[in-house]
Amino acid sequence: MHPPDADVVLLRYGDASVKSPTVKRFMLGQLVENVEALLADRGVAGELERGWHRPLIHTDAVDAAARAATDAFGVVSASPALAVAPELETVETALARTAAAVYDGGSFAVDASRADKRLPFTSEDVEREGGRAIWEAVADGFEPTVDLEAPDHRFGVELREEVAYVFTERLEGPGGLPLGSQAPMVALISGGIDSPVAAYETMRRGSPIVPVYVDLGEYGGVDHEARAMATVRSLSRYAPNYDMRPYRVPGGETVGHLVETMEGGRMLSVRRFFLAVAERIAEEVDAAGIVTGEALGQKSSQTGRNLAVTGRMTALPVHRPLLNYDKGEITERAREIGTFEESTIPAGCNRLAPDRPETNGRIEALSAVEPDDLRERAVAAAEAAERVEL
Repeated sequence: MHPPDADVVLLRYGDASVKSPTVKRFMLGQLVENVEALLADRGVAGELERGWHRPLIHTDAVDAAARAATDAFGVVSASPALAVAPELETVETALARTAAAVYDGGSFAVDASRADKRLPFTSEDVEREGGRAIWEAVADGFEPTVDLEAPDHRFGVELREEVAYVFTERLEGPGGLPLGSQAPMVALISGGIDSPVAAYETMRRGSPIVPVYVDLGEYGGVDHEARAMATVRSLSRYAPNYDMRPYRVPGGETVGHLVETMEGGRMLSVRRFFLAVAERIAEEVDAAGIVTGEALGQKSSQTGRNLAVTGRMTALPVHRPLLNYDKGEITERAREIGTFEESTIPAGCNRLAPDRPETNGRIEALSAVEPDDLRERAVAAAEAAERVEL
């Protein structure tokens, strides 16, 4: 629960705080713009204030605003708060009123921070006198105790020159950098569990993604495309002010050709085809790299040797945010970000895999059996791509 009459949400950010003033100003602008878009998308009324230390949301709907804001990349945490005058007695009164409303037994502590050292009292004064005010407010109905290490209730106070904020909770956000503060990336989305998580992690570091789905034709599996589009829709909730319409690329003809003409190394050539498609679309949208959901050793096509061979297909950097993740970690992350349910239908690539898949690929050997026109096929497929409305 938050303080009675809470009227503002404090937003805390992380990595942007260590940037130069110019870069920090730019990133805070992106952060505020993204939070405004999330509030509008969720139908939450609120006015953003771009504070240098704490961006603020002035709103009567503090709970809904805080939940929306904690979907914004770059936000470390958010706290619904009550704004009062930065006077010791006023803060004590606010803490006492808050405790009377939210305290239901157990231990408590007061954590105060003072940004303006010119105030005639210290943060320790606020913690001591505020703690006394809380004790007196609840002692008639409870037997309170103080625990500074791991209290059941933690009351926070942030003191500024012109205002003090009283709060009781910190809702966790994704952290990272504000979306739009880095160059866009093309993300290959398969509809499986891994690729949406990789796309999310890339967005968390500030890069908008351009989703690309390669239609495998008859090798796509049941509901393959529907699952891929559903995961993109889930990701788009985090970025309502960005164009997240995926590219649907016709790849069935080339995939069928690879199945008919290749045995050894087939899956590597399929991956190389995907990367060449992504590179062509990246050129069109001015993206700085390609993102995949590959994890080292998770599949036969993802051994260290094979990743080296497939990566040779493009001059762009291939980013693999999940490279060192275990499958269980990826699955748990998918549950956390809301893409797991959409990703549980098999992606269909099991029908592509030969009986004895290559695990130790070499570019020379693969080049000898791979179609000479694979890149041309990829360019043609990319140029025939369509944007899918979500």
